[in-house]
Amino acid sequence: MACWLYEGLLLFAVVFFAGWLFSTLGQMRDAMDSRRHLLQAFLFVVFGIYFVWFWSRGQTLAMKTWGIRLVDRHGQPVSQARALARYLLSWIWFLPPLAAIAPFRLSGGESSVLVLGWVAVWAILSRFHPERQFWHDAWAGTRLVATRPAGTP
Repeated sequence: MACWLYEGLLLFAVVFFAGWLFSTLGQMRDAMDSRRHLLQAFLFVVFGIYFVWFWSRGQTLAMKTWGIRLVDRHGQPVSQARALARYLLSWIWFLPPLAAIAPFRLSGGESSVLVLGWVAVWAILSRFHPERQFWHDAWAGTRLVATRPAGTP
């Protein structure tokens, strides 16, 4: 989970730059602009490029720091196609609660509880996998393995 939080910090910079680029080139005036759904789609693609590129090379920057590497079932580096499948399948961490929020017009607090509750349940479900890995990794044919963190002998 620490790696996940660190990844979030790094993604903040990616979102900031990509959002700035999109809003500048698209001449968006405010966050309520009618093109915000295009911005969300653009960020989905940018995240996809970020993760697929790094995962196909074995590690994101956060994974390298925490000594985690992504490999396929046989311990080999993942292909870009497998990394893309993992990226798409990893959205199961967030899409179900987000889809449930939209029709019910939940408040921010209720939405947070729903999203965090789903993430907790989904993380706990990994305990039921025979190898105790996350289900999106099992479905994508990938797994996380420990390596020595950068800078350690």
